[in-house]
Amino acid sequence: MLVKTSCNRDCPDACGIVATVEDGRVTALRGDPDHPVTRGFLCYRTNRFLERQYDPERLTRPLLRRNGSFEPVSWDVALDLVAQHMLRIREESGPAAILNYRSGGSLGMMKGLIDYFFECFGPVTIKSGSVCSGAGNAAQERDLGEANSNDLHDLLNSRTIILWGKNPFVSNLHLLPVLREARDRGARLVLIDPVRHRGAELCETYVQPRPGSDIALALGVIRQLFETRRTDPNAPSYCDGVEELRELAFSQTAGEWASRADLSPATIEDLARLYSDGPSAILVGWGLQRRGNGFAAVRILNALCAVSGNLGVSGGGVSFNFKRRGAFDLSFVGGLEVAPRAIPEPLLGPGILEADDPPVRMVWISNGNPVTMLPESETVARALRSREFTVVVDSFLTDSAREAHLVLPVTTMLEDDDLVGAYGNHYLGNVAPVVSAPDGVRSDYEILQGLAPRVGLADEFAAPVAEWKRRMLRPLEESGVTVETLEAGAVRNPLAPKIAFADRKFGTPTGRVDLSREIGPDPVLPTAERPLLLMALSTAKAQCSQWPSRLQNGPVVATVHPESAAGFGEGEVVRVESEVGSMKVELKFDERQRRDVLLMPKGGWRSRGRCPNSLVRARTTDVGGGAMYYETPVRLVGGVGPTPC
Repeated sequence: MLVKTSCNRDCPDACGIVATVEDGRVTALRGDPDHPVTRGFLCYRTNRFLERQYDPERLTRPLLRRNGSFEPVSWDVALDLVAQHMLRIREESGPAAILNYRSGGSLGMMKGLIDYFFECFGPVTIKSGSVCSGAGNAAQERDLGEANSNDLHDLLNSRTIILWGKNPFVSNLHLLPVLREARDRGARLVLIDPVRHRGAELCETYVQPRPGSDIALALGVIRQLFETRRTDPNAPSYCDGVEELRELAFSQTAGEWASRADLSPATIEDLARLYSDGPSAILVGWGLQRRGNGFAAVRILNALCAVSGNLGVSGGGVSFNFKRRGAFDLSFVGGLEVAPRAIPEPLLGPGILEADDPPVRMVWISNGNPVTMLPESETVARALRSREFTVVVDSFLTDSAREAHLVLPVTTMLEDDDLVGAYGNHYLGNVAPVVSAPDGVRSDYEILQGLAPRVGLADEFAAPVAEWKRRMLRPLEESGVTVETLEAGAVRNPLAPKIAFADRKFGTPTGRVDLSREIGPDPVLPTAERPLLLMALSTAKAQCSQWPSRLQNGPVVATVHPESAAGFGEGEVVRVESEVGSMKVELKFDERQRRDVLLMPKGGWRSRGRCPNSLVRARTTDVGGGAMYYETPVRLVGGVGPTPC
């Protein structure tokens, strides 16, 4: 039997999936050939998802910590215990003493009901910002009024496409067929990235600037456009701050901007020439804004797009995100407007420990593994294990689950019943339960339904999933998009424009583009003591920290230019040290990389000594509550010994 569903994991593509089910077991997964973006193929991670689905380490019973060890308990015992803690803590300290941490491990719309549950009970303390896209989204909303993009396939109308800090081979795989088709039609592809990756092979031009110098590079290009009169003469009619932006671009010479980016002036001139021969699209990578100046950097790219006349036109645009929630009615969740307190997500560990009046006494974690994925992993772990009661909802005993008092087993994407929107295209999908969950495993919503009557919320969570899905799809009723429509296959969001901002009207206070007028914070640079910048990058092999256990043994591989590891040999095990931690790594040399970076795969497990975030200090971006992942100076230290067998 073939069953259609959608991938709900943290990826921009939100692929359509066709599952083969035999005797109640999924035997094969393939991409939906009818999905206009998926086009019949899946990424490496989803192609191998059945290994995760049927992993013998998957949890199927609630686990309660007793005397330092986990013991299986019944759901009744588990939920009774949760309710007792919630009611007691609310009575003694108020609901703000409870923290609801929900992250993006699943992007299903039904996951918003977790937030609704804790708002009904409290409201409680929540997180603010986003380690994934906080700075970039804030920049788009400041400048344009919303974060949205031209239709994905409008790239076929582009003359020049710039991948600015974006690696589609890892983080946006289904963008590749569109890019290749655009190239075949004559589009020129340009990659700007301090890290050399496969994207360079796709592009005819590759620019490798100093890490964190995107603002200088973009201002150098903007200066070139003004100097050569290649800006849009009509820009002042739809942009505020054109003259101020011009003054900013001319505040330094072309050579000075180039020097700040560690590039030649000729490289910036060539880039300006390519970009001005449009229509030109900028595809902004998410890593670009994971620095202290991330908000300012994306704002400058918005400004470049706007003053060049590439905003609101076919083949143009500056794409950071697609409005994945825009089709759904999620008005039942108040979020930051009703929360009594919020802790910035990158500061979760220190924030929990420092919270006062009231202190955080209980934490509920779902759809995330903050110990592994957030900065200062050691601090996050200490914060979780030192609370009175920490609950982690997950399918595996993750680094975060290991610090919990109670672990609740939850469904996978092949067992969920949900809706999903993409943040890399405008398509909507239905997440169908392809198979039943194993005995003892519940969905997030079923967990809430079991807990609700124990805390006086039975009526609010009595509705079946189908009713919630219909409610969320109300904005699309007039367009004929229903649950039944989506069950048949993915549908393009009828509310999404083909060309974003085609009318040159924006949701800003003035109705015009709010151009950036400032450079923003200086990027963190390597020092003599710590000459390398740590960059833990997404990998095609695993979704965030969802690595198979067998691949988390031994030191993690750290890639550097051979001249950056003088005195060490390739394959040698050394120690990487930052100001907050250290870890063993196995060296790999790559002469194509810059001499000021050290690369690691993202999501390694702290419990196996492979977590790069143990080295990253908890700090937030200039605006938007993003994490400064890529501004961690490190050094290599020897004397560790041979690689263990």
